[in-house]
Amino acid sequence: MPMVVGVVAGAAVLAVLVLIGLFKMMWRVAEPNEALVISGSKHRTEGLEEGMGFRIVTGRGTLVLPGVQAVRKMSLDLNETELHVDCVTHQGIPLKVRGVVIFKVGDDFVSIANAARRFLDQQKLMSERVHNVFAGHLRSIVGGLTVEDMIRDREKLTGQTRAACGTEMEKLGLIVDSLQIHEIEDPTGYIQNLAMPHAAAVQRDARIAQAEANRLATEAEQQSYARMAEATRDSEILQAGYQAERDKAGAKSRQAGPLADAAARQEVVVQETRVAELEAQRREQQLQADVRKPADAQAYEKRTLAEAERDARISAAQAKAKETELASAAEATRVKAAAAAEAEATKARGTAMAAATRATGEAEAAAAQARGLAEAEATKAQGLAEAEAIKARAAALAENQEAVVAQQLAENWPEIVKAGASAFASVDNMVVLNGADGMADMLAKALTMGGTGLGLARQLLASMNQNGQHTNGTSALNGSAPPPAQRVPVDTDKG
Repeated sequence: MPMVVGVVAGAAVLAVLVLIGLFKMMWRVAEPNEALVISGSKHRTEGLEEGMGFRIVTGRGTLVLPGVQAVRKMSLDLNETELHVDCVTHQGIPLKVRGVVIFKVGDDFVSIANAARRFLDQQKLMSERVHNVFAGHLRSIVGGLTVEDMIRDREKLTGQTRAACGTEMEKLGLIVDSLQIHEIEDPTGYIQNLAMPHAAAVQRDARIAQAEANRLATEAEQQSYARMAEATRDSEILQAGYQAERDKAGAKSRQAGPLADAAARQEVVVQETRVAELEAQRREQQLQADVRKPADAQAYEKRTLAEAERDARISAAQAKAKETELASAAEATRVKAAAAAEAEATKARGTAMAAATRATGEAEAAAAQARGLAEAEATKAQGLAEAEAIKARAAALAENQEAVVAQQLAENWPEIVKAGASAFASVDNMVVLNGADGMADMLAKALTMGGTGLGLARQLLASMNQNGQHTNGTSALNGSAPPPAQRVPVDTDKG
């Protein structure tokens, strides 16, 4: 009896184990990322045509009759395919479009059924098929767009591509999770040329901004330099004022000795001043002839050459002028501030020097005035003496004209004889008639012509006495010339 119970119990356990094994063999569970496609019996699935001949199980388990039904899995994972498509735009420009398509089998039974019919045994070829579908539609869409449209609105290109491929992808049982256009390559350089004007504008704006920043920095530096120069100027002005006071005091002490010497040298300086003025006039005339006129000619030549060279430099400088304008303006501000400071210092020093020079000039002017007065007195005395001498001669001439005339003739007798003999100056050959008597007669006539001046002198003196011009009469007498000599007739006949 116990044996029978053991056999029954063992048989029951064995039966249970067999049932469990059969159940495990018949029970199939679909994973979340897969669908079970069960074929071998007629089934009706919602949304599918009647008599499809297979059923689809997702996310749950189901019993499968081994040997009667076949179970295969359809992956619902995401798939990815790279797009490398050579396209031509509406403008005829060749482009290479690079992108990626992320797709999967749809979650509904219709999409799973469509995908199972096409890719159940060829799921590895799914990416290639999708690439071909998208490549064809992408070429068609790019052919209707311009390069500018593709660059400015890539979403438009992506949307049109997804819309164009939607129907075909639905027939394949696939859905597109993502379509991205990564890159548009331009082997002709068209896109780069489109970007060049914008890049140049950006570069221009960057250079302008940098130049403006440099200008502001330079202006700040120049203002700092100007304040430093202003402080230096104020210091130099104060120092120059103190130095001017010291120089003024020193000049006064030094002028005491020269003023005493100037009083002693007053007469000498008068003569030296006159000589210096004459020498200065002579040198001025000499400089006018030797220096100024040649210098004017050279200056005109240099100026003409400089103007031609300047015109050549202007053309080259105009290109560079704009670039250096800001730097030049900043440098001009700095130079102006430094020049103003230097001008103030120079003005203070010049004021001090002018005070010292003015004191020295006043002393020299006083000396020159004294010299001029002395020279005028000497000239006046000399003129009075000459006037007295002329007056004395005129009085003597009025009292005894004959004696004065005789004295003048005696003093000028050689000239009178010479004037009489000048009648024979042009005679090359002369024949004298009557021997010694003829010669004596000829000489007497020559002397008579020379002595004729005596009567003329007397007449002239009488006329001058009547007009009151004694001095001029004497001068006329002294300078009178004998009358023209008469040519002596020459007879070439000796007999």
